[in-house]
Amino acid sequence: MASVELPARGRLERRLDGVVEDNRFTIAVVFPAVGAFTLLASAEALLPGPLNFNAYLLLFGVAVMRLPLVAGVAPLVTRRAAVGLFALCGYTYAIETVGIATGYPYGTFEYGVNLGPMIGGAVPAALPLFFLPLVVNAYLLCLLVLGSLADRTAVRLPVVVTAVVGMDLALDPAAVSLGFWAYDAGGWYYGVPWSNYAGWVLSAAVAVGVLDRALDREKLFARLERCRFMLDDLVSFVVLWGVVNVYFGNWIAALLAALFGYGLWRTDRFDFPGR
Repeated sequence: MASVELPARGRLERRLDGVVEDNRFTIAVVFPAVGAFTLLASAEALLPGPLNFNAYLLLFGVAVMRLPLVAGVAPLVTRRAAVGLFALCGYTYAIETVGIATGYPYGTFEYGVNLGPMIGGAVPAALPLFFLPLVVNAYLLCLLVLGSLADRTAVRLPVVVTAVVGMDLALDPAAVSLGFWAYDAGGWYYGVPWSNYAGWVLSAAVAVGVLDRALDREKLFARLERCRFMLDDLVSFVVLWGVVNVYFGNWIAALLAALFGYGLWRTDRFDFPGR
């Protein structure tokens, strides 16, 4: 039987799958481990000046770690999904702009590290690269953990929102310790005010609701079961922020990162063939 030629998009998606599959351990473990070392060395001013918190190296590393998630979701991006993801990008910029200008909903804070080009001199242009994967990774992990319970909206959405907030409970203390940003009023949770997490409940609820409507959940779950690397970006999250939190003694945040690692282990996502 003659082989059927894939359309250009299909060929690109298959090629991206192959690149990620062949380099899973490097992308999901080596990159975040090196990233953690580089960030900690930058925080201690141990690197040559231009390399300390180099924004373009940082963005390159983050983009590489996002590849498994991008490759995993790409075949599911219909026109409806694209509109939803575009809306989420706009929402990310909007709520961050409001937050910086008013201190609501996260609390008053300022960036302390160059995160690349800024929009209006205030909001990082790469913000969706940081925000959206938190929501998508939480959504995917919860689909696996909940199983058939994920069919119930009243269960699925609150659990995913809780997972997103839990991820920020692991991330924000590490980011503050590194000096990525600082809250004017501080906070007893490793320098982070609880108002930040109240804000995250709000922003996560909106983002999860949009994502839930944008993606076909049945097709997403089917792809998730077939695509072994689809949650590797969450593996990177556990490695990177777990290491940083341990270094600074943020033990609760480190344990939360480890909890997500446990979720990955329970769902059989720590498998890196050919490493």
